[in-house]
Amino acid sequence: MNTFVSRDGTRIAYDVRGSGPAVILIDGAWCGRNMGPMPKLAPLLAPHFTVYNYDRRSRGDSDLSTDYSPDREYEDLAALIDIAGGSASLYGTSSGGALALFAAARGLPVDRLAIFEPPFTDVPGGKPMPAGYQAEVERLVREDRRPELARFFMVKMIGMPAIMMPMMRLNPHWKAMMHNAPSLPHDTAVMEGYGFPTEAARSIRVPTIVMSGDKTFKQLKEPVRLARETSPGARFASLPGQSHDAAAELVAPVLIDFFSGADTARAAA
Repeated sequence: MNTFVSRDGTRIAYDVRGSGPAVILIDGAWCGRNMGPMPKLAPLLAPHFTVYNYDRRSRGDSDLSTDYSPDREYEDLAALIDIAGGSASLYGTSSGGALALFAAARGLPVDRLAIFEPPFTDVPGGKPMPAGYQAEVERLVREDRRPELARFFMVKMIGMPAIMMPMMRLNPHWKAMMHNAPSLPHDTAVMEGYGFPTEAARSIRVPTIVMSGDKTFKQLKEPVRLARETSPGARFASLPGQSHDAAAELVAPVLIDFFSGADTARAAA
């Protein structure tokens, strides 16, 4: 484990492996560098790239933070890009995909951008968030009511049937999720209301690929469509048989192809 100190003094933990062009992996809600999709994905990318996998603030081995401004997360990412050599390609899943999209739009030194199912669900046909959701997730974190926070997020915000919550507690990752629960207000703040950020997507000027599982949740199909159609020149990859938790073995070949520029070389041939 390595660490760096972000601009506001928050210590951020990260791992680095492999060699070659820099790739930074950005997790979505609840996950971290030791839990979720990235621990399986990183070793598959490492033979081709220098892979940076980090704990976003308030999760894993990174410091807790109660400053929920999205600016802090972009400062963390900018510091890691600097460590990576001054520029990097980004792969973000779920809310991490939103963070990656906004980072590219803000002008961070991004070489290539890959996003998987950014959950901008407050779109036509989608699911608007409950009123006051940001204040509620912050309150539940402040009062250290972690199971209640999981229930609020999963049921009230995501729309999972309440009857499934007891099964969530049987998930082998439940303990790690509860450890990472204080990070949730950072995730919800980064989503900036969950509406699709049309102007940000239109402003992206780096090669971009939007990825999705062809069996994903209905409410994610529209934001995926908007992302692929709004980001200039964006490519699209549909992963067969996959949902929001796509298998690393299917994600990795797409990213290797895209981050290496092999897809561009074939198109030019």
